[in-house]
Amino acid sequence: QVQLVESGGGLVQAGGSLRLSCAASGRTFSSYNMGWFRQAPGKEREFVAVIRWSGGSTYYADSVKGRFTISRDNAKNTVYLQMNSLKSEDTAVYYCAADRYYSGRNAREYDYWGQGTQVTVSS
Repeated sequence: QVQLVESGGGLVQAGGSLRLSCAASGRTFSSYNMGWFRQAPGKEREFVAVIRWSGGSTYYADSVKGRFTISRDNAKNTVYLQMNSLKSEDTAVYYCAADRYYSGRNAREYDYWGQGTQVTVSS
């Protein structure tokens, strides 16, 4: 079992930055692939970024590539999402997710989810 708690969301102006954190419980955090997803009102949950358990491979949605950076600190059981050059279309609830084997873009394949943190970008 893995429990995930996101933090770091808030209100920011367009062009600004935020860093989201996702703290995980459990001693096997380093064995899990970790993803970030987001969901805007009236839209489906969409993939943002993923980092594999080893931390050596990362993948991004085209919409955030070059602006967002996913990273992890296995010693702290935490995954981060650094978001720069934020746009109004980045406004959403951001969720972190974990899965032992899957590291793709399909939200349905992830076994564990946090409760989400709101990010609002004002234009």
